Amino acid sequence: SKREIKMRKLDSTKVRPLKSEQILHIEDHDFALRPGFGGSPIPVGIDVQVESIDSISEVDMDFTMTLYLRHYWKDERLSFRSNKNKSMTFDGRLIKKIWVPDVFFVHSKRSFIHDTTVENIMLRVYPDGNVLFSLRITVSAMCFMDFSRFPLDTQNCSLELESYAYNEDDLMLYWKHGNKSLSTDEHISLSQFFIEEFSASSGLAFYSSTGWYNRLFINFALRRHIFFFLLQSYFPAMLMVMLSWVSFWIDRRAVPARVSLGITTVLTMSTIMTGVSASMPQVSYIKAVDVYLWTSFLFVFLSVIEYAAVNYLTTIEERKQLKKRGKASGMYSIDAVQAMAFDGCFRDTDVDMSPAAFSDRCEENETRARTASDSNVDTARIKRKRSLKGNVGRIILQNNHVIDTYSRIIFPSVYIVFNFFYWGLYI
Repeated sequence: SKREIKMRKLDSTKVRPLKSEQILHIEDHDFALRPGFGGSPIPVGIDVQVESIDSISEVDMDFTMTLYLRHYWKDERLSFRSNKNKSMTFDGRLIKKIWVPDVFFVHSKRSFIHDTTVENIMLRVYPDGNVLFSLRITVSAMCFMDFSRFPLDTQNCSLELESYAYNEDDLMLYWKHGNKSLSTDEHISLSQFFIEEFSASSGLAFYSSTGWYNRLFINFALRRHIFFFLLQSYFPAMLMVMLSWVSFWIDRRAVPARVSLGITTVLTMSTIMTGVSASMPQVSYIKAVDVYLWTSFLFVFLSVIEYAAVNYLTTIEERKQLKKRGKASGMYSIDAVQAMAFDGCFRDTDVDMSPAAFSDRCEENETRARTASDSNVDTARIKRKRSLKGNVGRIILQNNHVIDTYSRIIFPSVYIVFNFFYWGLYI
């Protein structure tokens, strides 16, 4: 009756299909199943355009990338008649009603589809059933980095794509245009890295409970900018080492000046090392920058130890000289010294000071000197056979200022050799 027809029109629980759904015959098929269910695996081509690499984090060992991810497959259930053979384009509202590949990012930490002002999803269907499905995605994924050569390192990262539910028996992922399937924006740049290479590759992944899956790789190599670290770490470390050498030209008796200079350079090197390690992950191996900074710290520390040695030897030498002066003043009287100045012979003040006694005593001394000279010949041979360490130690003790002279040459020479070896090894 007319009343029943009117009631059906007013029933809000029944929604008439859209015109596009009628053209694609969506209600006539079960899109919960993949195309060609029960037959050969459906091939799904992938095409990626990288819009930007937003950030690289050494601390978290990950990277963030924004890209356009495009899928290509054929679903004959979506074929339609078209006199002009034109495709139809839809937004994200139709995605929930048809079958689409369930591609996900392996080792992804977080990702999202951009939704401003609407979801950045595009679906294009051709009359023969070919489908293009495009997404604009930002994804953060893990990148296993090796910092043994940091900051002179090159990092290789990859973004991996794989089907979550369909193994190789149901779905075959492949690069749509081979190596040309991966394209990048010409204006991509990073503050700390040069992008050396972008490449696409494929492989298989095995899971013990579900089997083998096709996996696609977006590989890229990043080489770090060195100039930033030269300004922030290497140049300050070089200047601190050179500043520590200034103490070699300061008088060894200027204790406050040399000690304060040494302590200042040591503390500054500690600050530089702390700042570098704070921005790095706590890895268990030695990095290239650690080798340089610790070696520079060792040079600064040794310059402080060098002055400690000079000051110690100077103190010992001064004490010995004071002891010698004290013994001389107590052993000889003024009269004896004056008498020795006239005839060259030593005598005590108690000895007879007559001229005859002078001559007799001098003859006795000459006789004793001759006998002593014979015995000294034998003792000289024994002394020559003594260890060189005692002689060297005596020379250093008596000429402790020579340590500063040698340090002015040895410290810069060794540091220059170290720099040549370091930069030649890591660059």
